[in-house]
Amino acid sequence: MSPTSQTTVTPSPSQTPRVLYPVHPKVGARIGTITLPTLKLSWPVFEGTTAKQLAKGVGHYVGSVLPGVRDNTILSGHRTTVFNRLGELKRGDQIFVKTSAGEFTYKVRSFRVVSRSNKRVIMPTKTAVLTLTTCYPFNNLGKTTKAFVVTADLTAENLLNK
Repeated sequence: MSPTSQTTVTPSPSQTPRVLYPVHPKVGARIGTITLPTLKLSWPVFEGTTAKQLAKGVGHYVGSVLPGVRDNTILSGHRTTVFNRLGELKRGDQIFVKTSAGEFTYKVRSFRVVSRSNKRVIMPTKTAVLTLTTCYPFNNLGKTTKAFVVTADLTAENLLNK
């Protein structure tokens, strides 16, 4: 995914592209907040998924688009901290992601457990999708070879700069 695809929403043929993120954030920068209202949880989101960013909150995988852009937005967090209750989500639950572009509402579609080396999790999508990942199982404090993945579809947006 190129930086251009991360900042522009591809319009229908009769529309001009709208730019949600004129400048791509630098690694380490806070880019927003994710809220899981059914679990009464909210965390800061940082650009990058290194240990440094994940120690502070949720990390945005730099190879994916930013929230609200049509494609696969990937956010990751530690199962022992921010995403320790991710398995409590249910299909249909809402997830809110607030960034400099606005607030984006996603609806949980599915859950799966995959190998941590499974690259299909980071594949591009044709629609605006939010993918949340964490290590699995949740109660295992050692190294794991599996990941818990939540997939959610964009259902609404409240843009700041329309």
